[in-house]
Amino acid sequence: MALSLKNKLSSSTAMSCSPLLLRRDPFPIPSSQKHSALTVFAAKCYKMKTHKVPSLYVFWSFLIHLTGKFPSLMGLKASAKRFRVMGRGKIVRRRAGKQHLLAKKNTKRKLRLSKMHPVNKSDYDNVIGALPYLKVNRHAT
Repeated sequence: MALSLKNKLSSSTAMSCSPLLLRRDPFPIPSSQKHSALTVFAAKCYKMKTHKVPSLYVFWSFLIHLTGKFPSLMGLKASAKRFRVMGRGKIVRRRAGKQHLLAKKNTKRKLRLSKMHPVNKSDYDNVIGALPYLKVNRHAT
């Protein structure tokens, strides 16, 4: 039994990073028992592979095969209320700071906060991820 356990544990499917070490138990067992106990020690990045996980591509293709159409992607309703797409395909948003305490803000500042502001190009991936059906022109200037 110990030999078959050793063969199973040392196979390439059972380990991914480093070999297992099999050694005798540090606490000796009385000689009245017939078998000797083995303790399994693993290296730092050891991970047992129990099953193969299908890729996302396989999952989507299976769904398309079952239903006959591509499943619709969910958009986030909160993001849909915060972002708009202009005619040229730019994503715009409102400026923060015009909800309350307006008496101490001057008129010029309040007008500036009222205008729509373009979203930075580095944030386009986040907005498009939240709203997958936006018609965005990534190369708009």
